[in-house]
Amino acid sequence: MVEQKSALLENRVAWVTGAGRGFGAGIARGLARAGALVCITDIDETELAATADEIHSDGGRAMARIADVTNADAMQATADTIVARWGRLDVVVNNAAVMPLVPFAQHTPDFWRKMIDVNLTGVYHGVWAAWPHMVRQGGGHCIAIASGASERGFVDEVAYCAAKHGIEGFTKALALEAAPHNIAINTMGPGKLIKPTSITRADEANLSDDDRARWTDPLLLAPAFVWLAAQPPARFTGLRFDAGPLADTIAAEGYDFAFAPEKATLYVEEMKERLARR
Repeated sequence: MVEQKSALLENRVAWVTGAGRGFGAGIARGLARAGALVCITDIDETELAATADEIHSDGGRAMARIADVTNADAMQATADTIVARWGRLDVVVNNAAVMPLVPFAQHTPDFWRKMIDVNLTGVYHGVWAAWPHMVRQGGGHCIAIASGASERGFVDEVAYCAAKHGIEGFTKALALEAAPHNIAINTMGPGKLIKPTSITRADEANLSDDDRARWTDPLLLAPAFVWLAAQPPARFTGLRFDAGPLADTIAAEGYDFAFAPEKATLYVEEMKERLARR
């Protein structure tokens, strides 16, 4: 069952990158259903418009902008536009990613650069653009997308794994500098099987029912992002969460569940270690 509307994020302002389809679209819809004003960005105008239509059909509020996460100027302009329109920026979900399966022998310098630019530098650009606004307003949440590639290595994913591992290092280090500004820096993995980033909306329309059944609807995972964005920033920072177990916990116990690492991540011991070091 798809998560219904709530008011946990009423009048909060969120920005989701890579929101034209898939995980990003589901996250954006979920945040809007929880009351947030949501800016959605992507490089595909048609897919971005489809997400905006879905949010508006849900009764949510959204602003769509074309922005490439590898372009610092475009990202800064987006953050500034959000604040000019809505007065603040509370949550940035750095979701945009590319994950072609390519053996290392074919990792040309141009390919490597693109993978790092989108998957790692794109996260930096999102946080960098939001940072002065969050500092000025006294806090916020920056969430990047983790995966199994954040923790392990996979064949044909050398550059992707390097970028995802890099995001965890970025998160651990920046959380220390962000804490005095009441800004939470975290990552969130899907925690369940979701469609590959390469599947477009047009591709999805042609999938068989069996193929569709293999993947979790991203909207079902969105409550995890709603919950994290609703927390006081000082409560959790520098951590890796997973949307699957979090969404399951919320479905079973509600948004006010008693927190425990095993309810919030697939990597329980790692979360315990990070919490102990805080």
